[in-house]
Amino acid sequence: MKFSKAGSAAAVIAALALTATACGGGDDIKSPSASPAGNGGKKIAVGIKFDQPGLALKKPDGTYAGFDVDVARYVAKELGYGPDQIEFKKAPSAQREQLIKNGDVKFIVASYSINDKRKQQVDFAGPYFLAHQDLLVRAGDNSITKPEDLNSKKLCSVTGSTSAQNVKDKLAPKADLQEFGTYSECLTGLENKVVDALTTDDSILAGYAAQPEHQGKFRLTGLSMSDERYGIGLKKGDTELQSKINTALKKMVQDGSWDRAVQANFGPAGYKNAPAPQVTEGS
Repeated sequence: MKFSKAGSAAAVIAALALTATACGGGDDIKSPSASPAGNGGKKIAVGIKFDQPGLALKKPDGTYAGFDVDVARYVAKELGYGPDQIEFKKAPSAQREQLIKNGDVKFIVASYSINDKRKQQVDFAGPYFLAHQDLLVRAGDNSITKPEDLNSKKLCSVTGSTSAQNVKDKLAPKADLQEFGTYSECLTGLENKVVDALTTDDSILAGYAAQPEHQGKFRLTGLSMSDERYGIGLKKGDTELQSKINTALKKMVQDGSWDRAVQANFGPAGYKNAPAPQVTEGS
């Protein structure tokens, strides 16, 4: 008797299952938790800086914030990856090309200026931002008002960056170039009078100067010594990925996400950014 009831129950369940399949309900109704992650649940490794306030900063709680971070997340989303599928990897200036060549990252969003020398080793998508090279000096130092004033002074930037070399080659050939591993080290050297000026893009400098612990200690000179077109670095020859990233960047501008990210990350510093540049790489 008990066996018969169990058999009847099983038959009812089977019939219901067949009915649901016939109606297509099994395909259309899924609980969110059962939905598969994008790209089969695979993760994507993205290179960013970890120490650039306003652009890309790894915070003490292990989260990431900044304009480059927002761009990276938007692009990854358009490639089919959710926030929990992004694995951020530290991409110091001197290691960016090698990280891409080795396949350690899929792409890099790290204040990565597009230039011909780098394009011999990697390809770029974008550009997605236009910055200008400037100088950061101590607030009370009025001896540096133009690039030529750097002659015989100690100028700091990070290893692998083109900024300091640009000043030494074209503007102040007698500058004493000091290369440190990170911009944070340069900033500490500037505060302690080990160096006289820090040079890189104005967006990066503004991010540092705006930090609560640094407010009032430094000033930007307001010199626009070069145009720096930030691009997204990727493996050379990967035209398919380049095209997809370019499409994502254009969409980010068109739907207003680019402007919102700029305001959220640079607005507090009072930084006046240039409009979104036209995407030209790969076209």
